[in-house]
Amino acid sequence: MYIYAVIMYSEIKTERSALIMKMKKMLALILALCLIVTAAAACGESGKDGGKEKLKVATSPDFAPMAFVDTSKQGQEQYVGFDMMLAHYIADEMGRELEIMPMSFDACTTAVSTGTVDMAISGFSWKQDREDNFNLSDFYYPGDNESDQVVIVRKEDEGKYTKPEDFEGMKVGAQTSSLQESLCQEQLTGCEIVTIGDLGTGLLQLKKGDFDAMAVAKGQADVFMSNDPEVALSGFQFEVDDKYTANVIVMKKGADDLTKQVNDILKKAYDSGVYGEWYEEAKEMAMSATAEEVTMPDEPSGSEEDGEAGESSTQEE
Repeated sequence: MYIYAVIMYSEIKTERSALIMKMKKMLALILALCLIVTAAAACGESGKDGGKEKLKVATSPDFAPMAFVDTSKQGQEQYVGFDMMLAHYIADEMGRELEIMPMSFDACTTAVSTGTVDMAISGFSWKQDREDNFNLSDFYYPGDNESDQVVIVRKEDEGKYTKPEDFEGMKVGAQTSSLQESLCQEQLTGCEIVTIGDLGTGLLQLKKGDFDAMAVAKGQADVFMSNDPEVALSGFQFEVDDKYTANVIVMKKGADDLTKQVNDILKKAYDSGVYGEWYEEAKEMAMSATAEEVTMPDEPSGSEEDGEAGESSTQEE
């Protein structure tokens, strides 16, 4: 009887040890799974700030009053203008944290294509090649001064050129791949078009005499003339098709869900009547002493939270 009891105790002890080992293994497995889930969650938080997913928006801050720099501010707050107000509105409506990614105008669409940013908001007009290569938002309409397209000249030539024939044999500057370049090709057929990277550099070239005139949006012309008495309107204004009289947001081809979300937000903004308020505020800021149009390098420069924006200059689309 005693031997039987010892055998039974031994078997129970063995079974208990085996059960404890199984429980330890199960606990280790549970802990491992918890670590995996935690790591996955941490990865999911990349690109988020304080729990909010970031909305990365490319812009070229050299095109007042749409996008430019307020030198009295630092970091993300320094990027101001109509398009920047729109970017903040979209991010707020999405419940996301806005991150402005300043870069050159040409780099904006490249950043969209590569997925570096979610979208580009930089005064883009509709163009067929943009329609072919990107998802474009519905139109948004800043104001007449952005849909009107004009030609500026040196002050001594103010009002001299009122019709296309007046530009025969002249050199006219226009930003590369911009609406203004297309309008020059279509309507100023007798001129020599000189393409420029950004409008700030273009303004300096115009004043130096590298070319005779420069095609820009009326809003941009107003900013130039308010800050520089050496330039004036030529007297000529382009005829602009309705499809070019508003702006679009550029997103990656195939980003249909994002595009629909943006379009819904644009409709809400339009219905609320904020466009006019934003544009008037942006124009006022663009005329201030701290407003500066800044030329950015071709590569995205990040959020610029601790540094200066870049070199002084300007743009359009």
